[in-house]
Amino acid sequence: MNKFKNWLLGSGLLGVLLLLSGCVRQNSDGTPDTSGLVYRMLVVPLENFLNWMVTSFDWSYGLAIIVLTIIVRLIIMPLGINQSKKSLIQSEKMQSIKPQIDAAQEKVKQATTQEEQMEAQREMQAVYKENNVSMMGGMGCLPLLIQMPIFSALYYTARFSEGIQHSTFIGIDLAKPSYLLVVFVGVAYLLQGYISLIGVPEEQKKTMRSMMIASPLMIVFMSFTSPAGVALYWVVGGVFSCIQTFITNVLMRPRIKAQIQEELKKNPPKQVVTKPIKKAEPIKPKQVSQPKNKNNKNGNGRNAGKQQRK
Repeated sequence: MNKFKNWLLGSGLLGVLLLLSGCVRQNSDGTPDTSGLVYRMLVVPLENFLNWMVTSFDWSYGLAIIVLTIIVRLIIMPLGINQSKKSLIQSEKMQSIKPQIDAAQEKVKQATTQEEQMEAQREMQAVYKENNVSMMGGMGCLPLLIQMPIFSALYYTARFSEGIQHSTFIGIDLAKPSYLLVVFVGVAYLLQGYISLIGVPEEQKKTMRSMMIASPLMIVFMSFTSPAGVALYWVVGGVFSCIQTFITNVLMRPRIKAQIQEELKKNPPKQVVTKPIKKAEPIKPKQVSQPKNKNNKNGNGRNAGKQQRK
């Protein structure tokens, strides 16, 4: 029942986030439909907040976007660090059961029937369950999902807000794409990916390198097709991602690794899967060969003839 509740809660949250991050409808003349749900719930509050910062503190819209990004990232940073901590713990536990997982995968490959294959897969699932290890490795995308409605609201605010339409930041037009900011976005998230590989075992690095390239490319593509105000959000967010990854991967990982190793010494992984042992073939008795003597066949050698004459 608890699993069903968690699934229902997660699915509902995901549905709400996807709904809020939906597109804003536009009129035939290109202006936004101000009566739309997404526009009223996301774009209007964000635009009012940016306008309030600009008028209250005499800031530019670029500085207001930076402050907005800092506020958002400070709010979700504890969640991101906690998620990364869980991922590190699961990753270290995964290393301890890797021999059993490899053995189960080998059984799957060697299975000759569907029943044998299903049995090997059940053993693999039992390894994770008995040792309290998540098959997903503790990975989570909730911090990114939380940012999507803000990203969507900022995207349409930068497109339709009168203030941002006529605003610049260090000479960059915030209403149009900026290739310079796109470069900074790519560098920031590539650096974050490099920091995430520090201290990671070589086996995991091979799988993480693809994500290290795919994630920055996705964000760069979004920044490339978005107004510079949105790219500025991702630049500041990339700096925060580097800081967060440094905290979790460089500062926290060694301590977590030592803690997990100490726990594994007290409570070793439960053995669920073992490598199949080949049956030993019976040892055949060695045949002792008699030395052959050409002169002693059937007693007809030379000496035998001499003895008979005697």
